Amino acid sequence: MKIAPLSGFPEYLPQERIVERSVLDTLRSTFELHGFSEVETRAVEPLDQLLRKGETSKEIYLLSRLQGGQDQDAQLGLHFDLTVPLARYVLEHAGKLDFPFKRYQIQKVWRGERPQDGRFREFYQADVDVVGQDTLAFHHEVELPLVMVDALSKLPIPKVTVRASNRKLAQGFYEAIGIEDTEGTLRVMDKLDKVGASAVAEMLTEEVGANAQQADLAVQLASIRTSDTSFADRVRALGYHSELLDAGLEELTRLVDEANALIPGSLQADLSIARGLDYYTGSVYESTLEGHEDLGSVCSGGRYDNLVAQGNKKFPGVGLSIGVSRLVSRFIGRGLLQATRKVPTAVYVAVTDEAERLHAEKIAMSLRARGIAADVSPNSQKFGKQIRNADRRGIPFVWFTAEDGEQVRDIRSGEQVPADPDVWEPPAADLRPAVVSSDE
Repeated sequence: MKIAPLSGFPEYLPQERIVERSVLDTLRSTFELHGFSEVETRAVEPLDQLLRKGETSKEIYLLSRLQGGQDQDAQLGLHFDLTVPLARYVLEHAGKLDFPFKRYQIQKVWRGERPQDGRFREFYQADVDVVGQDTLAFHHEVELPLVMVDALSKLPIPKVTVRASNRKLAQGFYEAIGIEDTEGTLRVMDKLDKVGASAVAEMLTEEVGANAQQADLAVQLASIRTSDTSFADRVRALGYHSELLDAGLEELTRLVDEANALIPGSLQADLSIARGLDYYTGSVYESTLEGHEDLGSVCSGGRYDNLVAQGNKKFPGVGLSIGVSRLVSRFIGRGLLQATRKVPTAVYVAVTDEAERLHAEKIAMSLRARGIAADVSPNSQKFGKQIRNADRRGIPFVWFTAEDGEQVRDIRSGEQVPADPDVWEPPAADLRPAVVSSDE
């Protein structure tokens, strides 16, 4: 029976999963180095909560039982991102959390959209957020993109540059030029990279009521991109001012200055970034991968002051999210990232005769007790065949018992030495499979 793959739900071979797992582990360890604690939330949320945050209902997968009629399960949906679960988690556990609450979360999410290159229906996201109680200092808006730059720089991938803008700057400018529907304008401007400037200008006149001059000014603002703080002079040169615009300019200037002082070249100002979701209130971020700009943003997010609230209490935050599956699928699919072997095993213990299998198992157990991944040959074929079995999997060492005692062979070099299973160790580089780029 031929089984057709299910579009949008990726499955990897073992050696590909090693690549994916390595990326996840690198992100996890880096987030923890920066003081973030891991949380994991349930896969489902109430449907009314999922529908509140700007996503369309057609993207949400509903959860229901095959039998049993209408019940509470019919009102649950799989989460489409990790921000809605965070909002609920903070409200539910606020009395037990320490603020500012620094959390990271790496989980699968589900979206019912059309699968295409880099877009899936089931995929991993990795989020980092800092959530405050009542207030949250601006310096966290500098901290978050640098956490992501640090994490992504540790992966064997091209350089990722974070690009930033500021919602106050954009909204203040739109108000200053007389556009009333600033939220609608932001949603239109978020499509700039996809449809181009002329199409955006036309959409601004048709959908938000902007006149030709206003549409042209909005597009001019979005064309400003600099690697330093010179963007501020270019914005002022357009000739418009407002209190909100000035606040946004000040914040973005500080962000670019401080981020690049800590990690030079890590962040650029890009006023085309709009981030269509309506809960962002300050800094907004997107990112691109050098040589893979067609993949779109691999890391995005921003400051939000109004996403989480309960009565008079507010929980402002700032966060970024990496589309891990989008990133990994590009490099696995094109063979740009590869594991150095197909399996975690470092030592393949040969079995010269079935009567000696128990001895071989004891050797493997001794190695495993010291953290060395070992597997025992499933058969007692000729020694040459067992070596080939190990070689096909990329296992670097074969252990066998010879007439003169225990021996271990590096099957890459052919070097063979006596060894004691209670003492011998492989080189550190061979202990676990590594992930390398194709040009290494």
